[in-house]
Amino acid sequence: MNFDLSEDQRLMRESFARFLDEKSSSERVRAAGNEGGFDRDLWRGLAQLGAFTLRVPENCGGLGLGLMDAAVLMEEVGRTLAAGPIAETLVATRTFALLAGEREGELLGRVLDGDCVLTLALYDAQVNPTQWVAGGAIADVVLARCGDGVAIYEFDSAERGEENLAGTPLAELDLSGGGRLLGEGAGALKVIAQAVEEWKLLVAAALSGLSRDALRQGAEYACEREAFGQPIGTYQGISHPLADLITDVDGGKYYTWKTIHDIAGGAENAGAQISLALWWAARTAAQSVAQSLHTFGGYGLSTEYDIHLYNLRAKDWPLVYGDTELLLEEAGRRLYGGEEAALPEVGQVAIDFDLGDEARALAEELDTFFDTNLTPELKAKAHYSFDGFDAGMHKKLAEARMLFPAWPEEYGGREAAPYTVSALRRVWEKYNWSTHANSTTMLVGTMIQKFGSDELKEEVLSRIVSGDVICSLGYSEPGCGSDVFAAKTRATRDGDDWRIDGSKMFTSGANIAQYVLMLTRTNPDVAKHKGLTLFVVPLDADGIEVQAVHTFQDERTNITYYDGVRVKDSFRLGEVDAGVKVMAAALEMEHGGGFARNQFSLAEAGERACRAITNGGAPLIERADAQKRLARTVLHAQVAEVIENRALWASVQNMPNMGYGPMAKLFSSEKFLSDARDLLDLTAPHSLSKREGGFGELNLAYRHAQGTTIYGGTSEVHRSQIAERNLGLPRTRG
Repeated sequence: MNFDLSEDQRLMRESFARFLDEKSSSERVRAAGNEGGFDRDLWRGLAQLGAFTLRVPENCGGLGLGLMDAAVLMEEVGRTLAAGPIAETLVATRTFALLAGEREGELLGRVLDGDCVLTLALYDAQVNPTQWVAGGAIADVVLARCGDGVAIYEFDSAERGEENLAGTPLAELDLSGGGRLLGEGAGALKVIAQAVEEWKLLVAAALSGLSRDALRQGAEYACEREAFGQPIGTYQGISHPLADLITDVDGGKYYTWKTIHDIAGGAENAGAQISLALWWAARTAAQSVAQSLHTFGGYGLSTEYDIHLYNLRAKDWPLVYGDTELLLEEAGRRLYGGEEAALPEVGQVAIDFDLGDEARALAEELDTFFDTNLTPELKAKAHYSFDGFDAGMHKKLAEARMLFPAWPEEYGGREAAPYTVSALRRVWEKYNWSTHANSTTMLVGTMIQKFGSDELKEEVLSRIVSGDVICSLGYSEPGCGSDVFAAKTRATRDGDDWRIDGSKMFTSGANIAQYVLMLTRTNPDVAKHKGLTLFVVPLDADGIEVQAVHTFQDERTNITYYDGVRVKDSFRLGEVDAGVKVMAAALEMEHGGGFARNQFSLAEAGERACRAITNGGAPLIERADAQKRLARTVLHAQVAEVIENRALWASVQNMPNMGYGPMAKLFSSEKFLSDARDLLDLTAPHSLSKREGGFGELNLAYRHAQGTTIYGGTSEVHRSQIAERNLGLPRTRG
């Protein structure tokens, strides 16, 4: 897996970034807005750097680079609000070169040198002879489809612009006559159709750069501006929306990259991904600039601050296409209506989202294991929670060394790399086999390996390895919620042992587990995070009571009571009163991952339900609104997967912790919740039933999703972590 640019791409990005920082400063962006929205010197400078030759084939005098290279440029264009129809020109020059060849060599040379502006009309001039064109006010030549062919339309220097939202050289042009045909027939139509699809991806990339810089400005202002004696960034009402949006922006950036990657790999639904990439980028950009401007308060409305420029440009660039909701409709047709897209030629792609051969091989082994061992009875028992646990299956997985594949061989593992572990987790999810007992027991076992005594390793870890015991987690308490460091359950010295008194809430699995990882307070006279100690407590010890707490998600959790429970000191993890160190490692493990696989399953269940429901004499799946909502669910699942993979890759690469794990959990759980609610509505009243198949699955997904934003760290906790680690905001307050 590789989320990084190639060395050549990094050098190119740095080169364009330096140029645009100087030539597209806010002062020059403002000046261009006062002069028709175009900066002729900037344009010629970009040409000198080879910007317009990027996508032109080498045999036509260009660099012949890939679409990813152009996307890298467009992210910098978005970051700096560079003036002019840059995305349109990048696409149009390639199309022009492919169709015109040597016949128009002189004109192509002028375009590549920056002496002539060539832009792109997005719609068929024969169907829409009058249409809005980006850069149309200053373009010398416009390229467009014209019926069964592709033509160019030349314009003189006559005034064509008018006042518009962002002060860009947008213009409504008459393309009804005078075009010069470049090519016609199926081949020419394919090239122009590919150009429009490429344009969507380049604008998505530009909006990604624009959104991130808008959020940067908002975050910096939130660190500087004070209210009630504190920087406004300390208030969750300011920091949390910014955290949500930086997660969305990152997801959109890498989703656009992945779409380019998937086009190169011939992925089945790459055409739909193109439409979804621009829809998501446009939606995210609109929200990001609005929230950042809101962070500035009244000053954000002032033209003295740059944020309003980003606000206007975020709408100007994509809306030349029209209502961006049309993109979601288009994606729906491509996913569920059989519509095909002309995929652009993307060239070489260095980024890689594949988990690797080792991961694939071990995943196939586990797939075969589940297929062989999951009887109809076990499949019927399957459930996402602890309720789906089966001791016999757990033991078989241990014997196959598939319970804890990342562990060393001496502890029953495979020493599997993180990518392999991720691939195996997806197989568990494919078979809907509960990972709860496995994941909590793995966490406890890992903590024992790191911090446990020899006796604890011999007595407990050995039984974990053999698959004979499972563990639950005793963090939360009835009055503490997510603030685990406010624990009041006491552990006091009792001779050579410890005595534990208190209660724990949401100790899921305690009714079937043999041990619980217990967070206790051992010193009430110091700061709450300093007087904590962790123990591994046998659940069959005297003084323990387990009471069921049933949820509306068809699962059981527990409240557990501890009255004079004696625990050996050798069952302590780490030093006395130093539990924060142990807890930090445990929480870091728990806060990774997400619910992308659940989201994919949700989308699949929604599709099955929509095909089964008849609406107005036709399947619901044929309705445009149903296709849109299903497409949005698929998009959210794909973006969640990209964010999860980025977190995994960053961990493997030992990159600085920028809140990538919390981003994965936050995004996937929140979108799982909103999409489950939406698809329940879409397929109602059928989805109110618990029938087997799509309806029952949507019903359960709606109930399951309610808890995903709570356990494993609430969304509020993760938003604070993202705001602090990724945006540099101060520690948040309520």
